[in-house]
Amino acid sequence: MGKFIIIVLDGFGVGQMDDVPQVRPADTGANTCMHILERKPKLHLPTLEQLGLMNTAGGETPAMKPVEGATWGKAKLTHYGADTFFGHQEIMGTRPKKPFGEPIKEKIDVIERTLKEAGYRVEVYRGSGERRLLIVEEALTVADNIECDPGQAFNVTAALDVLDFDEVLKIGKLVRAVSVVPRVITFGGRGVTIDNILAAIEEKEDGYIGVNAPRSGVYDNDYHCIHLGYGVDPEVQVPTILGREGIPVKLLGKAADVIQNPFGESISIVETARVLGRTIEIAKGLRHGFICCNVQETDLSGHQENVEKYARILTIADSLLPRLMEAMGEDDILVVMADHGNDPTIGHPHHTRECVPLMIWGPRVRAGNIGTRGTLSDVGATAADYFGVSAPENGISFLREITG
Repeated sequence: MGKFIIIVLDGFGVGQMDDVPQVRPADTGANTCMHILERKPKLHLPTLEQLGLMNTAGGETPAMKPVEGATWGKAKLTHYGADTFFGHQEIMGTRPKKPFGEPIKEKIDVIERTLKEAGYRVEVYRGSGERRLLIVEEALTVADNIECDPGQAFNVTAALDVLDFDEVLKIGKLVRAVSVVPRVITFGGRGVTIDNILAAIEEKEDGYIGVNAPRSGVYDNDYHCIHLGYGVDPEVQVPTILGREGIPVKLLGKAADVIQNPFGESISIVETARVLGRTIEIAKGLRHGFICCNVQETDLSGHQENVEKYARILTIADSLLPRLMEAMGEDDILVVMADHGNDPTIGHPHHTRECVPLMIWGPRVRAGNIGTRGTLSDVGATAADYFGVSAPENGISFLREITG
């Protein structure tokens, strides 16, 4: 027994789910991987190619082909929609439940009152009709998330040159405390003002109002982000199960933001080279333990509908994966996967409901196709099986299929 490592290339799907025409018709035809490669036919990702990317994607380009000797498959989403937060809870072994919607208009009065009682200066921004959002300390907004499925998150979007992130997070936690929306996403960046944020406000159908985060500029400089989730039981998830058994747990990147890790270490980093570099450092120094790293900039590129940037981030990740593999011992296992799709060519800036790739590597991992798994939780169940601990509440281990 050694290390079990998961690398999540956030938003890197390999083709629409079968139920897309019924539940998310705007995602019809989505295939994040193939559409990027088709538009960048000279793009060569040698490490991902050798790990079996084109095997799982079911196609090829002039520069990328299926290979022999890879261990690969793909997994369906069983969470509703296509969501980073719920996707990561599913990976860690949660049995997804149908989320509930809560637009900001239903909570805006209680949030305003709560923040004022805590001593914050709060103004109400009025859009058309009944649409309203909050401006706090002339530094941040509290509004609907208009990038994920309607009603699934509130965004606290901040100018960090005006208010530091620790204070922004306090405000986010106050919003979380009085809301039952699945997520309160608290984030911000430097080099922007409240005017930049307000200039990116968009109004949607059914009374939703929020900030277009990519257009606001908060992603561009010193981006900070914490996802505050509701109703997730960490006791049935791999990090808590492993932590209670004394097994080291390291979560990096967006995984640190969205997964509860009460006994381990969580390191929030956004920039791809930095988060993978830190993952490599930890892998070199850890003989035994669980590591999960999320590469977030792929997902950000999808939201920005930017194929060029998405390809550039994939190239960076691909170039660093060999260093991670070099840091792995004889019994270690690496899984490279995604949490949903985010096709930058589909015609909208939202996540896309796609199957995700499963690319598995280790010195003693057997080559072959593990098929299409019914849930992302199969990865978490396999990690628990690897360490010989209790299984999470969801998922079927494929450990024997890859190790014999």
